[in-house]
Amino acid sequence: MSSSTPVHTAHPYFRSVDGELCISGVPVSELAARVGRTPFYAYDRNAITRRITELRAALPHGVELHYAVKANPMPALVAHIRPLVDGLDVASGREMQIALDAGADPATVSFAGPGKTDAELERAAASGIVINVESERELRVLCAIGTRGRIRPRVAIRVNPDFELKTSGMKMGGGPKQFGIDAERVPEVLRGMAGAPLEFVGFHIFSGSQNLRAEAIVEAQQKAVALATALARHAPAPVRLLNIGGGFGIPYFPGEKPLDLGPIAANLAKLLPQVRRSVPQAALVLELGRYIVGEAGVYVCRVIDRKISRGHVFLVTDGGLHHHLAASGNFGQVIRKNYPVVVANRMDSPTREVASVVGPLCTPLDLLADRMELARAEEGDLIAVLQSGAYGLTASPTAFLGHPPPAEILV
Repeated sequence: MSSSTPVHTAHPYFRSVDGELCISGVPVSELAARVGRTPFYAYDRNAITRRITELRAALPHGVELHYAVKANPMPALVAHIRPLVDGLDVASGREMQIALDAGADPATVSFAGPGKTDAELERAAASGIVINVESERELRVLCAIGTRGRIRPRVAIRVNPDFELKTSGMKMGGGPKQFGIDAERVPEVLRGMAGAPLEFVGFHIFSGSQNLRAEAIVEAQQKAVALATALARHAPAPVRLLNIGGGFGIPYFPGEKPLDLGPIAANLAKLLPQVRRSVPQAALVLELGRYIVGEAGVYVCRVIDRKISRGHVFLVTDGGLHHHLAASGNFGQVIRKNYPVVVANRMDSPTREVASVVGPLCTPLDLLADRMELARAEEGDLIAVLQSGAYGLTASPTAFLGHPPPAEILV
């Protein structure tokens, strides 16, 4: 008789069956056999669908949901998410192609990011997607495209607000930033767009990411709506799109609690009537990436050596920072903390030990778990890094030292 237990007290989706981690009900050893090798990333399509369903149920009707492709641009995963959300947000020409290949309506795709090349702007304009303009230079290029072509590029102004998303993992707005046009410059920029060969659609105000404090997100959303309302008075056309970003975080480390959606939903319910009064044609959009996919993915590698050095156990694996930079602590952590890591085929083992999980790279930075209590592992066992569905493979230096890249599967 098989037994099923939660993998991790904070994890909403994964369970272990007969001592083995299961992804979408499939044991991790079976997944490894399907893939034919380790390391690999596995993403649970059912978990992604559940997360989006839970979001839809929690948020008030009238709030649109976009997926930020940069969190995880795996084509099969984007194709799965596309019909479940209202739009896709991309940050490069490659991501734009993935979104369009997934069948997204160009009118529901937006393109953000500083330093867009002329070629990317030309492609985006020709595709009919919304271009979140990050600078006055981008506006000049788009005006030139509109003047010489038979298309009117569709543009939204990305605003660098005069406020931050407090306690966010990465601050994307407030103070001097490479992102967006400073809020105080936007009225003049908008007035200068009058008569330009462009189709103005609205604003993009993204102030930060990876936040677990509902009150900070509520405050940022209130300020974003107030700022957009003030700027709309200078707009050359009605605002039809108001993207107030996301910032919803997921718990990674001991002591972190899941984000409470209740206060955020209540605040949005209060903001919606204000939006309808001040910019009645505007769709209010939340742009979420990590929150949708982060908890639905795992990174799996295999122990190739069990080594004891001066009394300390090292589990040397075929994976590492070149595949999962974030888990190594080298992707934005100031003080390194361990991601949730488990010995995936020994989930119910009573034999525990303190060990470090490292990769094959010749650098001490190649560290997936530092002095962490784990089930005792042997050569051939599988190590799984949870919370790995976002900013994993594509956020990592896969070419470093020439090791093969990992596989990816959607289960």
